[in-house]
Amino acid sequence: MFRTKTCGELRIADIHNEVTLAGWVQTVRKFGSITFVDLRDRYGITQLLFSEALNDQLDANPLGREFVLQITGKVSERSNKNKNIPTGDIEILVDRFSILNKSITPPFTIQDETDGGDDLRMKYRFLDLRRNAVKKNLELRYAINRATRNYLHEQGFMDIETPFLIKSTPEGARDFVVPSRMNPGEFYALPQSPQTFKQLLMVSGYDRYYQIVKCFRDEDLRADRQPEFTQIDCEMAFVEQEDILNTFEGLVKHIFKAVKGIDYTEAVTRMSWEDAMWQYGNDKPDIRFGMQLLNIKAPAHVYVQKERNEALVAGAGFGVFDDAETVLAIAAPRCSEYTRKQTDELTEWVKRPQIGMKGLVFIKCNADGSFKSSVDKFYSEDRLKAIAEAAGAKPGDLILILAGAEERTRKAMSELRLEMGKRLGMRKDDEYRLLWVLDFPLFEYDEEGNRWVARHHPFTSPKPSDIDTMIGNNPKIENAATYLSHPYANIKANAYDMVLNGNEIGGGSIRIYQKELQQKMFEALGMDEQEQQHKFGFLLGAFEYGAPPHGGIAFGLDRVCAILGGSESIRDFIAFPKNNSGRDIMLDAPATIDDKQLDELQIKIDLK
Repeated sequence: MFRTKTCGELRIADIHNEVTLAGWVQTVRKFGSITFVDLRDRYGITQLLFSEALNDQLDANPLGREFVLQITGKVSERSNKNKNIPTGDIEILVDRFSILNKSITPPFTIQDETDGGDDLRMKYRFLDLRRNAVKKNLELRYAINRATRNYLHEQGFMDIETPFLIKSTPEGARDFVVPSRMNPGEFYALPQSPQTFKQLLMVSGYDRYYQIVKCFRDEDLRADRQPEFTQIDCEMAFVEQEDILNTFEGLVKHIFKAVKGIDYTEAVTRMSWEDAMWQYGNDKPDIRFGMQLLNIKAPAHVYVQKERNEALVAGAGFGVFDDAETVLAIAAPRCSEYTRKQTDELTEWVKRPQIGMKGLVFIKCNADGSFKSSVDKFYSEDRLKAIAEAAGAKPGDLILILAGAEERTRKAMSELRLEMGKRLGMRKDDEYRLLWVLDFPLFEYDEEGNRWVARHHPFTSPKPSDIDTMIGNNPKIENAATYLSHPYANIKANAYDMVLNGNEIGGGSIRIYQKELQQKMFEALGMDEQEQQHKFGFLLGAFEYGAPPHGGIAFGLDRVCAILGGSESIRDFIAFPKNNSGRDIMLDAPATIDDKQLDELQIKIDLK
C-alpha cells in the first residue's frame, strides 16, 4: 500500500502514530531551515513538516505544486492550529519521503478560488477535478445517486439496462446517429430516452423498473442542457396517476433527507397546467413567493374559462393597452419608493432582446394611499386604485404592467416576476418548494405545419374521460383559424411534471397501452399506417400480447444536482461536460475521422 491513512483522516487522537500518506503537493512554504508542505488527496489536506535534517534531500529533489508525493512520519500536535480544515490540529513530522511523480507548472491554481477561466478549466478538466469545489459537486451527485438507488430498491424497483444503439424515431429533438459498418447505408441512433424500452419491460412483466441512464439529444445548448445527460428513469405497471405521484414524492423527500438533512413533511402542492400558465405565466412556476399575475387582457382562446379584467384599462384611449393582444400585471411588494433611475433600469431590462418587450408601465401604490403612475395622463386615480386592488397590491407596492402579443408578453412577465423575486430576496437558495403540475394539454397546434404535435411524447395517454374523444374523432384541420373547434384542442393528457423552485426536475405520464388508441395517436400526429409500422411496429405488436396499464416518470439527475448544489449550470455537476457548442475541449471532440474509417463505413463526406 502506498498509504496507511488519507489526507483527511488524521485527528488529535492519532498523535505519536506513525503513518504513511500519499497525495499531491498543494503548497510549499519554507521558513529558514524547515519546510511546510500541504499534501492533498480526495479526502482532505494534511500539513507536513520537513525538518532541517531533510534539507539536503529537498535541495537535491525540490518539491513543486502538484508533485505526487509519498511520506512516512509521526503525527504531532500543531502549534498554530488551523480551524478551517478537519486535520488542522495535527501535522506530520516527516521521517522520509519519495517523489512518485513530478508535475509541470499547472495552467491555473488548483484551489477553490482559481485563476482559471471556464475554457481553460474545461481544457484541463482532469486538473479542475482536483479542486475541492468541483469534488464537492461530484460528491453531491454521488449522494443523490446513492439515495435514489436505496429508495427505489426498498420500493421493489429493479435496475435494468437498455440499449444505446437503437432505431432512429425522431419525435422532438434531433437524434445523434451512428453508422453501422456491418450494415452499409444504415444507422443506429442514440436514445433520447429509454421510453419505448421501459414500456416493453412493462409488457414483459417487470412491473417496477428504474435506470440511472445516459440520454442523448442533438439540440442547441444552454446552461441547463448538455448533448448527453442523465435521467433517473422509472416505470410502473398496474398503477394510476395517484400511485406514481405518491411514489415519487417519496423519492424526492428521501433525497432531501438523505442528502441535505431536510425533513420535507408538508404536502406537495398540486396545480393544473392552466392555473400555472394563468397565475405565473409558465408551466414550471417558482412558488417560493407570490406575486401572481393579474390577467387584464388576453385572447379569448387562451384558457377560455379564466376571468379577464379588460374593463380596468378599456376606454381610456391608451393605445399601448387598447392595441395589445395581452396585458398582464404583477404587484412587487415594498417597491413603491423606487426612484426614476430604478424604474428606468427595469424598463431597459424588459427591452433586452432576450425579453423582447417595447416598454414597461408602472403604478406606485404610495404608503399614504395615493397612486402615481407612468400613465397618469390616461388613467384617473380611481382607475389606478381599481387596478391595484385587482392585482392584490398593498400600500408600498409597485405594480408592473406589460402589454403586447400573447406568447411573448406572458413569457416576459414570467421572467420579470422571477427577476423581481430575485431582487427582493424571495428566491432563497436554502428554501425548497415542490410542486406537481397536472392536466397538460395532450396536443399542441403547429401553425406552420397545420397539424397537431404531441406536447410531451406520442406515448402519453389522454385523460380517461377523453379516451372516447381520442378514439372516435379525428377530423382534419381545415385551416389555422378552425383548430380551436377541433375535438383534440381540449383533450387533457394524463401527464405530470414535478417542479422544484421554478425548475422542472421530472416529468412523466400514464402511457397508452392499447394498440387502437396508440394508432389513433400516431394518426393524429400525421403518421400513416406505413410510417407507424416502420417506426413503431415493434411497440404496436407488443401491445397485442397483453400490455398492462402502466406509467412512469423521468427525473433530470443533472438538474436535481444543480438545484441542491446551488448552481444555475448542470455542467458543474458532470465530471467531463461539453461546452455551449457541444464540444469537449479537453478531447477536442467532435473531430474528423480518417479516410480508412470512412471507407469501412462506406460514407463520403460532402460539406456544402
